[in-house]
Amino acid sequence: MSLFDDNSPGPTGHGAIPPSSAEPLPVEPVLAEQPAATLAGDPITYAGSVPATFPPPRPPLPEDLRISWSWPHFLLFLAFVAITLLTVNIVVIGYLAEQHVTPKEMQRVAESDPRIAIGSSVLIFGLIMLFLYVTLSVLRNTSFWRSLGWRELGSSPGGKGRPWMYLLAGGGLSIFVAAAGSRVKTADNTPIQELLTSRNGALLVMGMAVLVAPLVEETVFRGYLYPTLARIVSSVSRFLGLKYSVADRVGVVSSILLTGLLFGLLHGAQLGWTFGFVSLLVLVGIIFTFARAWSGTVLASFLLHLGYNSTIAITTIIATHGFTQIPTH
Repeated sequence: MSLFDDNSPGPTGHGAIPPSSAEPLPVEPVLAEQPAATLAGDPITYAGSVPATFPPPRPPLPEDLRISWSWPHFLLFLAFVAITLLTVNIVVIGYLAEQHVTPKEMQRVAESDPRIAIGSSVLIFGLIMLFLYVTLSVLRNTSFWRSLGWRELGSSPGGKGRPWMYLLAGGGLSIFVAAAGSRVKTADNTPIQELLTSRNGALLVMGMAVLVAPLVEETVFRGYLYPTLARIVSSVSRFLGLKYSVADRVGVVSSILLTGLLFGLLHGAQLGWTFGFVSLLVLVGIIFTFARAWSGTVLASFLLHLGYNSTIAITTIIATHGFTQIPTH
């Protein structure tokens, strides 16, 4: 019989311990590895042994907010615009001085003479577009129009609409503004009214409104300013503690409102700063930017703007019988 057989009674002699009362053998404790003693004086090794913690990754931005520039370029843009406006005004003042226009009449002549008013506006627009083209396309070797948000409209059933929808919506918006503006008390002899008192002036204004303004204004306001302001406000919101998704929404909404406000103020001088008309144009600017944000492309707001201005031009041509019966005031 084996000594380690479980069925054997085991030794019972003097000094033997009965199996039932046998004490368990002591277990040698197994100590866990203590890195503190090893790493106490070795911060590099300690840092390597502690799992690195990183902030959660930033959710990807919508494609229409992925821009290749940042706030330094925006500051440079503002400085360039200010210098351009100052330079063009100095040139206009110099030209009028040579025409022996008195200082008191210079502003009225500059705003009512279609050659000066339209010519200076086209020059300013051209210089701003040139600045954007050089700094965003030539120096960066990127596509100019795509970098400023010009993309094709979505064509899916639940997508972003068709081109003719935006054109018609722009026309309907112009009719609404005209109906609402008919109740607004206007100032006498506003600059835009002065420009429309002659056939040549009316032709220049309508040509500017249809061929130049929608392209340039949408590129600047909805292509450049909208994503820039949205990114800036979003960054400030995150700095104040908002989550990425909330901060991005705050940035988009704020930029829609800001660009609409700037759009209305841009046209304020032409309207004699009539509060009612300026407010309506602020609303128009907000709608244009909303279309840009919703569709993801400047093409949508451009078509809205084109439909809006074209409807005004067509109704003006009909009302004046081809600019042959223009009211003086």
